[in-house]
Amino acid sequence: MESFSEFILKNENADTAKLILARDSFPGIDISLAANTIEVRKKFRKKVPSWYGCPGLAYPSRLSAEQCSSENTALYKAALAAGYGVRAIADLTGGLGVDAWAFSAAAGKVLYNEMDPVLAETAERNFRELGCPGITVRSVKIVPESLESEPCDCPGSLEKGKSPQTSPGKLLHDFSPDMIFLDPARRDAGGAKVFLLEHCSPDVLQLKDELFRICRFVMLKLSPMADIGMLLKRLGKECRELHILVSGGECKEIIVLMDRDFSGECRIVAASSSRDMKMSEYADIGPVSTERLSDVWSAMQFSLNEISAAAPVLVSSWNDLSEGKLLFEPGKDLMKAGVFNLLCRKYPLKKLGISTHYYISEGCPDGYDILGKHGKFFRILETMPLNNAGVKIFGKKYPGCEVTARNIRMDTDNLRRRIGSAGGGSVHVFGLRCDFPSGPAGVLIAASRCD
Repeated sequence: MESFSEFILKNENADTAKLILARDSFPGIDISLAANTIEVRKKFRKKVPSWYGCPGLAYPSRLSAEQCSSENTALYKAALAAGYGVRAIADLTGGLGVDAWAFSAAAGKVLYNEMDPVLAETAERNFRELGCPGITVRSVKIVPESLESEPCDCPGSLEKGKSPQTSPGKLLHDFSPDMIFLDPARRDAGGAKVFLLEHCSPDVLQLKDELFRICRFVMLKLSPMADIGMLLKRLGKECRELHILVSGGECKEIIVLMDRDFSGECRIVAASSSRDMKMSEYADIGPVSTERLSDVWSAMQFSLNEISAAAPVLVSSWNDLSEGKLLFEPGKDLMKAGVFNLLCRKYPLKKLGISTHYYISEGCPDGYDILGKHGKFFRILETMPLNNAGVKIFGKKYPGCEVTARNIRMDTDNLRRRIGSAGGGSVHVFGLRCDFPSGPAGVLIAASRCD
């Protein structure tokens, strides 16, 4: 009889809807599970390549695959934990298990817990397939100790095929973690997205004190859409580091590292990856660690005080926008970190406007290499006023230009239509607002990307 992994490989490019309709033709194969697995593997080819390379893995839920960490960001978190000497980690919101799997490369002991028993059973099977059977698997719903209504026998909870609820303390009574990790679900019971911490499941605000009674460190994976200032205010003084992870040009996760013994200013880390990191890179050289992050991730660090205290240095005249000068467009990690004014203080950059987050440099600034990993540099070819005449001239000179509009009275699509650009060219035209001392002005800047 054909094995599950053989079926997956044979049908990895098949139409899964047709497979489901023909389920009677495949005795011994769980077609619903196989269809989900085939669809998830298409996403995991890039998202979690090490798992894609193991066709024996099963994926019962497409939604959990969409919400799970990528291999790249999971290994970042594992290295971050290793940097604090963590040797035992409890993942209380396991999901598919990508984070727990990555933690196993950095810590000697890992506990995985997932309230969905089907997902937990699948994860336990997948961990064996991946060669890391030492991960302890549980399936309970996490609730604060004071709300606990159904104590469970945690060691046998998975075998019971249901998910009773219990407090973190009782779940971890036979496991002494150095760090607890949570990725609270950001959907309610009806599947709608929620945004406030207390509406996520589990509610980390209610659990925080109990978690700190269990261990010193708590790591949270939170929505990339979350407001950083609000997060830090609500989570409290134990916030030691906040990491903004950008991969493939997209903000993927916000990671908050909380330390029970910490009393200081939270460090903001804007981290951008130049390529995907894979588990196989560490197979022969020991556990994942922070020292190896620099091969893949570039990090810029800031303090909250310096971010809030910084004042902008603005362009002073049209001469600041002359041919040959550099235009810097910050990446999404810097934008999320809110270091708009601070960049002018740390680097020889002038900002175009109070709310126009583009910067001018006379030449290659100090720190060009690091800034280039967290944004894009363009060399200015030509600048004109943003008016009908300027738009008409640029439309004739740069018919294939790429177009970006920021902080002006039209969006990018409208500016592109007015210029008449089909895109695909090497020149990029920016429509931006400049706050000159003489008054604000709209400008058109034609520029080419620096290598």
